[in-house]
Amino acid sequence: FCTPCLQECLKPKKPVCGVCRSSLSPGSRALDLEKQIETTETTCNGCNKKMYLSKMRSHAASCSKYQNYIMEGVKAVTKEPLHSTRNFPNRFTFPCPYCSEKNFDQEGLVEHCKALHSMDAKQVVCPICASMPWGDPNYRSANFMEHLQRRHRFSYDTFVVGDYDADEDDIMAQVLMRSLRDK
Repeated sequence: FCTPCLQECLKPKKPVCGVCRSSLSPGSRALDLEKQIETTETTCNGCNKKMYLSKMRSHAASCSKYQNYIMEGVKAVTKEPLHSTRNFPNRFTFPCPYCSEKNFDQEGLVEHCKALHSMDAKQVVCPICASMPWGDPNYRSANFMEHLQRRHRFSYDTFVVGDYDADEDDIMAQVLMRSLRDK
């Protein structure tokens, strides 16, 4: 994981797993996984040199052929930036669908609704989903509290990398490039 993603997952209030977003509890190191990383061989896609996975990150940082390989892939999927001004919906703060309070971040909205509206059975539109390109601003959730618990345990920003209109391949290329730059 790159540093910004890990920082998002390891917030002091409630650290979560970087993959499934479930709460982390103190535990022991995954020694079996460490051993597997130390003993699994791979080949550099730039210079074709064989090495163990544990050495790949440091090799990639210094291998000019690997860096050229990555840049060619990034150039292949990078789109020209749009020069027209678009109206971007606010995906950072949300109003409570039950009461008049506004300006909650996603985590704040979840906490607010759990604390004050957990017994409210009124069908409401999820303001987080409604702000997304795929969201339906008219869809009323039959059980909003369950929806919050299942759909909004993590922030979409963690996965979308800022461009909600990009396809998955573009996003993956951006994430890979950012993780290579992050040392």
